Amino acid sequence: MATLVFLFIYAGVLVFAVGCVGRVLQYARAPIHLRWELYPVPHEAPERVTHGGSYFEQGDWWKKERHPNLAGELSFMIPEMLLLKGLWEYNRKLWYRSFPFHAGLYLLMGAAVLSTVGAVFGGSGLAGVLFAIARVCAWAGLVLTTFGGVALFWRRLVDPELKNYTGLGDLLNVGGFAIACVLAIIGALSGSMPPLATLARALLTFDSTVRLPAATSAGLILGSVILGYIPYTHMAHFVAKYFTYHTIRWDDAPNNKQIAARVAEYLTYRPTWSAPHIGADGTKTWGEIATTNPPEKQAVRK
Repeated sequence: MATLVFLFIYAGVLVFAVGCVGRVLQYARAPIHLRWELYPVPHEAPERVTHGGSYFEQGDWWKKERHPNLAGELSFMIPEMLLLKGLWEYNRKLWYRSFPFHAGLYLLMGAAVLSTVGAVFGGSGLAGVLFAIARVCAWAGLVLTTFGGVALFWRRLVDPELKNYTGLGDLLNVGGFAIACVLAIIGALSGSMPPLATLARALLTFDSTVRLPAATSAGLILGSVILGYIPYTHMAHFVAKYFTYHTIRWDDAPNNKQIAARVAEYLTYRPTWSAPHIGADGTKTWGEIATTNPPEKQAVRK
């Protein structure tokens, strides 16, 4: 059984990594998005951020070298990624369910990384410290992910406001995580679960002689399957969020020859959007559609 479990874990990690790289390339190669032009942008100088300004308010700004404020970006991104700051401010009710779920996943990832590093260092004192921290992270992660997954699952079932936004995939996403964590907890409490250090070293060296409880094996296999398919679903928002901020909300790069060339190429595309009033049936170029007034077309037809 350990051999099968280890193969699922390796395959899940590999498919996850390939999927994440594919998502990054997909978003990076996408056409330039319509910029939001909402200020202040966090990478602006602190003195301009305070009053909502931008580098455009400088005299002869196009002649001056730009100095993006990385610290400003990080001060926004870290609370958003780790604490779901935006959700706390605008949807507190959902935050109480979503934050434990995400925090639990972060702790489980931390436990996996610490255990892997601990296994590399063998039986050293540092390895012992890392495994001790990893055990705390693993237990906290399992409990929080289970609670958050069940809470999100239940809210999608009973909240009428989410009815139109809830499909079978949404329920399977959060429900699958919760089930995998419950199985892992049952296996850990069964009394036959090997120490975390033993499991990590066996996984790193592919030691299939280690014995795993049935519940643990099922939980690890289910978790590996979920890990592998995450990048291919809308749960890949952890990749999309970077591009949402940096290439849409915060993109204030001045126009240049490279941008102009890309836009000129995009205008030759022949889109096939589903909205009938746009007339994007695959025969007209994007440039033709953009220079046509849909309401006027509708009036002529009438």
